[in-house]
Amino acid sequence: MAHNTVLNINQVAINLGGHEVLSPTSFDVARGEFVCIVGPSGCGKTTLLRAASGLLAPASGQVLRQGLPVTGPSRDVAFVFQDYGRALLPWRTVAGNIALALEAANVTDQERGTRIADVLKKVGLTQHAQKFPAQLSGGMQQRVQIARCLAQQPQVLMMDEPFGALDALTRQNLQDELARLVLNDGLTVLFVTHDLEEAIYLGDRVVALQSNPGPGRPSLARMLDVNIPRPRTQLATKEHPEFFRLRRELFGFMEQGHD
Repeated sequence: MAHNTVLNINQVAINLGGHEVLSPTSFDVARGEFVCIVGPSGCGKTTLLRAASGLLAPASGQVLRQGLPVTGPSRDVAFVFQDYGRALLPWRTVAGNIALALEAANVTDQERGTRIADVLKKVGLTQHAQKFPAQLSGGMQQRVQIARCLAQQPQVLMMDEPFGALDALTRQNLQDELARLVLNDGLTVLFVTHDLEEAIYLGDRVVALQSNPGPGRPSLARMLDVNIPRPRTQLATKEHPEFFRLRRELFGFMEQGHD
């Protein structure tokens, strides 16, 4: 394993209810890399993400983080869920929700205030610190969840379709904000999405899974490098010849009897 590898997925297989949802799958994630996972519903994307984060034990194989076996959840890994409404405590303010991760880590009051102010600035919510989730739009609520994860100062950020429930414009804005944060802070991200264009736009690599694994049909069907310069923009990047080529390849894969 290379010295800059943060996460190593080593022949990880997952069974649920006696059914193999993920056949032995292997790939590495380097420090500062943004890796997106795509595939049809039921192919094991979220299940793989949970195993990589330590929330689910694989049936076989192993996940290593910084060369050490992952045996359970860790403060070094932050998880952003799609359902931001349920991820936030409605009786806590924006600042109070972000403080949750810091309270669990026994961060001092003084450092807690500094970290909260810092991440609120990063996600553009400084003026909303004392509002409650119900007073925020969906996009702002998801920003709070991302800010809470950033306050944790994780090694790896796991994201499970975090923008899937948002309208198109809000989704694009948050994609750009996330890309900026990753670039500025050197974050390592493992990101699940159904949206192939989102995967290409955000990712350094795209891992494509297929459903119904079995002999001769591994879960990991494609591994594509995204050689498009950063920073990226919604218009110019999506008109880049490499973006069109990757989109055609991924759409072609998804249409080729993956179910």
